[in-house]
Amino acid sequence: MPTPRRSQTERSQSTQAALITAARKLFADPGYAAVPADEIVRAAGVTRGALYHHFGDKQGLFRAVIEQIETEITEELKAFGQAEDDPWAAAIGALSHFLDVCLRPEVVRISLTDAISVLGWPAWRELENRYGLGLITEFLEGVAAEGRLVDGPIPELAQLVLSACAEAALMIAHAEDPEAAKEKSLAALVALLSGLAKDRV
Repeated sequence: MPTPRRSQTERSQSTQAALITAARKLFADPGYAAVPADEIVRAAGVTRGALYHHFGDKQGLFRAVIEQIETEITEELKAFGQAEDDPWAAAIGALSHFLDVCLRPEVVRISLTDAISVLGWPAWRELENRYGLGLITEFLEGVAAEGRLVDGPIPELAQLVLSACAEAALMIAHAEDPEAAKEKSLAALVALLSGLAKDRV
């Protein structure tokens, strides 16, 4: 029986996936600046034209890789909210896991180092807002629903918490001892966030 021909949409999705997979590995090591576009397309087994067709340029592909990583991290963090009945414990658990994620070499190189220089600070913050802000807002709303959040505007509280988490992530990524920086950052963030909970931690 002949193999069914793939549709144009399936071929397009396959090409995009191949490019993202190849680029993600190379952007993690040796890094964005050290990887020419030709090396990416060779690793993906596609043409240079396919890269430009689907992503515009190397920077567009880099952004797609970051979006994939951010989506995966968001899903990991959401799992803490679904597995924990106590919304405050869920928030602290997710925070601890997020800081663990910041120790991953791939995340350090792509999301916390190259992303800022390649995309620029405003674009990096926009991505952090898009993926992190909604999740933090959900956690705060869960705590508030149980009457355990101090009075305050949740959107503004969420934005400030996001900024603190982003700063902690950068501190960990660029620390001489990332593991120690992670533990100190977690303790500091929990101390800060405990001020938002009426029953504290």
